[in-house]
Amino acid sequence: MSEPKTLLSMAGAPLQPSKLSEAALVLIDCQNEYVSGVLALPGVAAALGESAKVLARARAAGSPVIHVVHHGRPGGGVFDPEGPSSKIAPEVAALDGEAQVIKALPNAFAGTNLDDILKATGKKELILVGFMTHMCVSATARVATDLGYRTTIVANATATRDLPGPGGDGVVKAEDLKRAELAALADRFSIIANTAEDLGE
Repeated sequence: MSEPKTLLSMAGAPLQPSKLSEAALVLIDCQNEYVSGVLALPGVAAALGESAKVLARARAAGSPVIHVVHHGRPGGGVFDPEGPSSKIAPEVAALDGEAQVIKALPNAFAGTNLDDILKATGKKELILVGFMTHMCVSATARVATDLGYRTTIVANATATRDLPGPGGDGVVKAEDLKRAELAALADRFSIIANTAEDLGE
């Protein structure tokens, strides 16, 4: 049996990660909710540490940086915009002049000005980091393809959580879910880089 190939590979698309100098960095939901809130994720500290490395390299390269933050209902159980859970984690806090986009849905383009901000940068390549791998990172990457962007996801700068198996069949562990989601995205929607060091200058 032949080795499986991605659709991107079969199409002869370039498979190298985006260069920092040619891309915008989009940090998705790097918020305290995933650190110490109801949705605290396994492996989040390491993922934030890797996100911080990506952010530092992007800033050094002069890449546009956009921080996407999720807001739930005021007084609600998760991502309360009036509470500490909605704040950006200090490891990747925004600097003055870096754009911030507030969203209410998994796809960071839905109901926001993210596309307008990106068009203003002139960049057609995006580097994505953040949370959760199977939810907002995935939804944003898929829609970015529809909008004509090429995306690179830094795998070690994302994390997700355990989920119930379909139909109540056991538990899908976070690492298995993350691996499967990244494999699905790599088929058609994104280039997967493992670490910050895998991004070109």
